[in-house]
Amino acid sequence: MADQEIIKKAYERNRKLLSIKPSKGQYSTTTKVRLYDGTSCEVEHGPWKFTADIGKTEGGNDAGPGPSILERAALGSCLAIGYAKYAAVMDVLIESLEVEVEADVDARGAYGIDDLTPGYKGLRYKVFIQSPASEKIINQVIEKADAHSPVLKNFTRPNEVEREVNILKSEKEKLETKN
Repeated sequence: MADQEIIKKAYERNRKLLSIKPSKGQYSTTTKVRLYDGTSCEVEHGPWKFTADIGKTEGGNDAGPGPSILERAALGSCLAIGYAKYAAVMDVLIESLEVEVEADVDARGAYGIDDLTPGYKGLRYKVFIQSPASEKIINQVIEKADAHSPVLKNFTRPNEVEREVNILKSEKEKLETKN
């Protein structure tokens, strides 16, 4: 079975399931991040583990991609996967596909300089797609996928973010309590 057929069947199966049982698509998910060795982070989600870090010029270990790289990668990969999914659903052959995510950065905000807000000042993505389909059809695939991209929506609309802080006893406090 071709990749596009597998993707299309999975899409149709999941769409049918979620139409019949909406609760199957409503859940919370957790990714754990554990700091070690100064700035290195072990990221764990289900069976996957990987390292995130910052570069040595920022005082880090350069042990893995930084949070901003992962953020751009999340957007680019979500878009690319969405284009593949909707191309399969719409029976549009894609020969090659690449998404390039560009961000405008002013790092002064991250260091509290000039009261600048930290984060991107602008964000763009470029889609490079090769297909025998017409430009009109390709644009329909892209529009449909963009309209249903969860990560793109996370970037373009505000989300409510809650914080909970749990102060744990230090190892020294634990030892003092035992004695």
